[in-house]
Amino acid sequence: MILIPEIIGYAAATLTTVSFLPQAILTLRTRDTAALSLTMYSLFTLGVACWLIYGIYLSNKAIIYANAITLVLATSILSCKIYNIVCKKE
Repeated sequence: MILIPEIIGYAAATLTTVSFLPQAILTLRTRDTAALSLTMYSLFTLGVACWLIYGIYLSNKAIIYANAITLVLATSILSCKIYNIVCKKE
């Protein structure tokens, strides 16, 4: 039996992860990161990694799944941003 808090957790995880998809898809498709803050994406990626570790510690699947997916996407965008800076494309 799924409890109401679990349903809310999965709904929140799904909504926040899906809300990140359009930005990730656009950035990865265009490789344009000029408008993205390196500091923000660095902190965001680190925060998502911490949430993932926290979810693993709690054995909370909603937190684990959402943050694992978001971490892959955020790391991809952050890598693209760093690549653009190093290669002087920005």
